[in-house]
Amino acid sequence: MQIQSKALPRSSLLRRALRNLTGPPEIHIQTAHPLLVVSAMVLLTLLAIVEIDLHSAQLQAIGLLGHGTGIDPIFLSP
Repeated sequence: MQIQSKALPRSSLLRRALRNLTGPPEIHIQTAHPLLVVSAMVLLTLLAIVEIDLHSAQLQAIGLLGHGTGIDPIFLSP
């Protein structure tokens, strides 16, 4: 009679799971369409501008945003 260890099926199951995570090397990697990347960057930039505009008072209070400090007034008027 042969005695089987319970550790063997678990280790092979772990090995198979790790191999599935890494994937076979011949799978082609799909990249995002360049227009999608550009539009995502534009939207993120607009979101950052809106967030800074909404919270400008709080940013000025902690010193991260200083409007007009140290700028010569001749450059501010048309």
